[in-house]
Amino acid sequence: METIETDYLIIGAGAVGLAFADTMLAESDASITIVDRHGKPGGHWNDAYGFVALHQPSEFYGVPSLPLGSGQIDRDGFNAGMHELASGTEVLHYLDRVMRRRLLPSGRVRYLPMTDHCGDGQVTSLLTGAETRVDVRRRIVDATYYGVSVPSTHVPKFRIGDGVRLVTPNALPHLWKTPDLRPSQFTIVGAGKTAMDSIVWLIANDVPPEAIRWIVPRDSWLLNRRCVQPGDDYFFDTIGGFAAQAEAAAVAHDAHDLFERFEAAGVAIRVDCTIQPQMYHYAIISEGEIEQLRRISDVVRLGRVEALEADRIILQQGVLPVLPGTLFVDCSASAALPRPIVPVFQDNRIVLQMLRTPLVTFNAALVAWVEANVDGDAARNALCTPSVFPDRIEDFPAAFLGNMINQVAWDQNPALKAWIGDCRLDAAARVVTAAIASGDPAKLSVLGRIGQAMMPAAANLQRLARR
Repeated sequence: METIETDYLIIGAGAVGLAFADTMLAESDASITIVDRHGKPGGHWNDAYGFVALHQPSEFYGVPSLPLGSGQIDRDGFNAGMHELASGTEVLHYLDRVMRRRLLPSGRVRYLPMTDHCGDGQVTSLLTGAETRVDVRRRIVDATYYGVSVPSTHVPKFRIGDGVRLVTPNALPHLWKTPDLRPSQFTIVGAGKTAMDSIVWLIANDVPPEAIRWIVPRDSWLLNRRCVQPGDDYFFDTIGGFAAQAEAAAVAHDAHDLFERFEAAGVAIRVDCTIQPQMYHYAIISEGEIEQLRRISDVVRLGRVEALEADRIILQQGVLPVLPGTLFVDCSASAALPRPIVPVFQDNRIVLQMLRTPLVTFNAALVAWVEANVDGDAARNALCTPSVFPDRIEDFPAAFLGNMINQVAWDQNPALKAWIGDCRLDAAARVVTAAIASGDPAKLSVLGRIGQAMMPAAANLQRLARR
């Protein structure tokens, strides 16, 4: 068995693993080995559907050292007037560029694609079965703990009967290959952003809204993309939006009231204003996309699908007939599988988790900075308290509070605060600094609102998180 040595062994060559590696290269002289089951960098992006795109602006995603995209403002489409969203293909090309032009040329990074980590530093080639022992001098870094699930690798939890035509969104752009099996009806199974993307894509490609049935087990609150934009031009939407969130968090009676206040401020949005959403996954959407989703009149709210049969759909709360010529599109995969919160720094391991939800690559980069610049795991963990990723809206107060607690800890560490201020993945630091320097009374007023709301917000969020 071959043996290799490395300081850090990173499990996963997706955006999270590469963000950690990129920062560790910048902040230390460490050697790094990255293993991944895929044949190229990108993690779950390798398995995503063809029309997938980032939900947030490209400027917030990737690794600190290399910008993603050109920083342009989209002039047409549902994202018009806002910063560009990288397509899945662009993200894959970008992450490959990170590997080929940034990590490997350093001479300190070894990349082992098509390789499985079997535990304790032993890895196996998925092509040849050859085993390699990796002696890790410092830590194994788990960049897969988020447990991202995508439709093409997801196993449905419902029964599928004979004669049922069920595909994932990956198959939709390829339906032209089977014109004799052209669907007359599409039934979208799932209520998350993948389902929404699929519906918007179908309508954009001239499928009549009346030919789409949407099975929605739970409605979701969504973030208005206009309130998560970078740059000074969007100060009042983004920083003003956060001020409104902090003020709402200070006075809300419960999680439902909190989101309704977000909605009144234009920060949160829902598809059907007559339905009280029960789910929140930080999905981001534009008002234009919401308008398209509202064109679907055949929305089924009878709980989760239990079985798909040739002539009927069995749901938790009822049974529906299958419409002739139906193609089912499985969008029931969860964006992130639930994982227990564990310490980030654990002796010879680092487990990457949410610190500022939901900025996964920023979190990974920050953990790398802390690993390289802070002594002792107790001090490191004090700066990196994992935050819950919400599922039910009742989970959100704890996530919001966790973000605030971490931010306070970061602000009290001058070196870390300076790094965040320079990190391109941070959504707000540079904008806030520029606003303070400008002396603009209107902007300073917004920052003053945040300052006044933070203490009562923290106290009230603690109460809401205990409910």
